[in-house]
Amino acid sequence: MNRTTATQRVEIVPILDEGLGNQSYVVALGDGRALVIDPSRDPLPYFEIADRRSLQIAYAAETHLHADFISGSRELAARGATILAPAAAELQAAHRGLKNGDEVDLGAGLRLRALATPGHTPEHLSYLLLDGDNPLALFSGGALIPGGAARTDLIEPRQTEPLARALHQAVRRQLAGLPDALSVYPTHGGGSFCSAGIGGDRTTTLGRERLMNPLLKTENEDAFVRAFLGGLGTYPSYFRRLRAVNRQGARLYGPRLPELARMSVDAVRHGLDTAATLIDTRPYPEFASGQVPGALSIALRPAFASWLGWIVPADRTLIFVMGPEQDRRDLVSQCLKVGYEKFLGELDGGMVAWRAAGLPERTVTLRDVSDDLDPTVLDVRQQNEWDAGRLPGARHIELGSIRDANGLIPSGPLTIYCRHGDRAMTAASLLEATGHRTLAVLAGGFQAWSVAGRPVTLD
Repeated sequence: MNRTTATQRVEIVPILDEGLGNQSYVVALGDGRALVIDPSRDPLPYFEIADRRSLQIAYAAETHLHADFISGSRELAARGATILAPAAAELQAAHRGLKNGDEVDLGAGLRLRALATPGHTPEHLSYLLLDGDNPLALFSGGALIPGGAARTDLIEPRQTEPLARALHQAVRRQLAGLPDALSVYPTHGGGSFCSAGIGGDRTTTLGRERLMNPLLKTENEDAFVRAFLGGLGTYPSYFRRLRAVNRQGARLYGPRLPELARMSVDAVRHGLDTAATLIDTRPYPEFASGQVPGALSIALRPAFASWLGWIVPADRTLIFVMGPEQDRRDLVSQCLKVGYEKFLGELDGGMVAWRAAGLPERTVTLRDVSDDLDPTVLDVRQQNEWDAGRLPGARHIELGSIRDANGLIPSGPLTIYCRHGDRAMTAASLLEATGHRTLAVLAGGFQAWSVAGRPVTLD
């Protein structure tokens, strides 16, 4: 009779956060228990997977103090999980602190070995899952991702280069004896502002990275550091505060998140008079057709949290204007995962109610790719997008820098564009709030412009 091995019983289920470009993992250990790697704040996806597979979440492992989202480990610990984390992270919650080489007996013949891989952060650990002496999987956090590694400039400028050197040394040393066939499961990935020099894949193998990844291919440390640091773009401002939040621990909510209160028009107006920030989450064409004066456009989509955290100060009280079919729970979940918890509620009835009250509204012109654009054209995409091609004669200011660049933007008619239109409308709403008028947004953005065969400037 064939005996079922632990290797055959283990199942690794990824949970993708498309907006942040991250993945966490539920690892079914084969005996009715599970390990979760780098969970995000909302515990519902992990509980749903556990319930469907009749699993008890026994462990929640953190590879590092995250800067781009609030950890959900304490939420899982409230249901009985043991938190595993780098000892150097100095978590204030009850946890088992791990150092290089420490192992955790997971039961069912499985062990989890901590590997010190500083670089993305000083305390960073990767986790090697073993069945006896047989490596099953490497959970690499931000130390090794397809085609690159996570950025090293999130602590402070003086540490950026030393951490890049530590990354090159540690990853090559720690992974040297592991087999090419070993599957690698990173936390950061495509679309993550935490990542640098990445490919489009979510998982990889060690052998593939040895062939393709500059971190493992480039023997010369100086050459690697020059190339790696040269590829770092900007990142959201909220990254500078979440490491401390994750060390201290955030408020617990459980899977039942707060619900948005329904606010009358008068209540919304009173909230705005007392310095609340009004965020309109509707798709940008709906915002263009009419919005509450002063509202900030951040469309509810996977990237909502990143732009909320980049643009809106963390201490602001928020009121929302939403479309009737938009997912309220998704909105609250995205706010909470980047540390926004001060909600007054949403405008009951949305813009229909605002218009019924006879209150003023503003509009933003949408330009078609066949239209004549305004004398000034502003590109608000990231630097790498700009470098890959842009509209002739356009000026470039990334969306995240718009608030600080107001004096660089002419006051006359202005057409703004991004890849599709969402970021451009956010920029338009920011500029409108500072007194800019005669603003327009290119509908469909650079993608529509390119598809239409309009002229493009390339480097």
